[in-house]
Amino acid sequence: MRAVFACVFLLALAAPPRARASVPSGSLAAAPVERKVVKTITDYLDGLTTLKAHFVQTAEDGTRRAGTFYLKRPGKMRITYDPPDRDFIVADGLFIHFYDAGTGRTSSTLISRSIADFFLRKHLKIAGDLTVSAAVDKGDTLTMTVEQAKNPLAGSLTLVLDKDPLRLASWRVVDAEGLTTTVVLSDVKTGVAFHGDLFHYYDPARFDRLYNRN
Repeated sequence: MRAVFACVFLLALAAPPRARASVPSGSLAAAPVERKVVKTITDYLDGLTTLKAHFVQTAEDGTRRAGTFYLKRPGKMRITYDPPDRDFIVADGLFIHFYDAGTGRTSSTLISRSIADFFLRKHLKIAGDLTVSAAVDKGDTLTMTVEQAKNPLAGSLTLVLDKDPLRLASWRVVDAEGLTTTVVLSDVKTGVAFHGDLFHYYDPARFDRLYNRN
């Protein structure tokens, strides 16, 4: 379950890579204000270089985990959970590494072969396999929901941005079974300077690095 939670959190960050924004007939095409919402959200995300925030992740069953999210675009990201939890995820610019402290195992994959490629690439685009199913200006917030164009039943990701000031506030993932995981950010800081080692993967079985103890 620990590995599942970590992977679900990462899934909440991105959508299938290399997708062209395709919109169901009669939705965005007929709602210019929704087009503006999509552009505002994607422009904001594309303009992010570094970001640090605390998060609280809530699963369908109410289980909560908290931690810190670090982002350095392009290509680098780190997710650490608050003690005593020692799970973490790190993207080093080429690979994404998932460490499950419960099993002591690490799994890795190329960023380019993962859905995180959408969020970590140099120029963020919503492109071909992705559909914007909803984009709404709710007054204080902007929300945008995306899903796979060819398989909408596979799940969805909803991003929520505060408007004043414009910032990423939360996101919600609904998986293929209809289960929802919500991540809420706080103390969001952008333009942060990070030490380069933060985005390196060190095997906890061999290196007792500070970043692995977060």
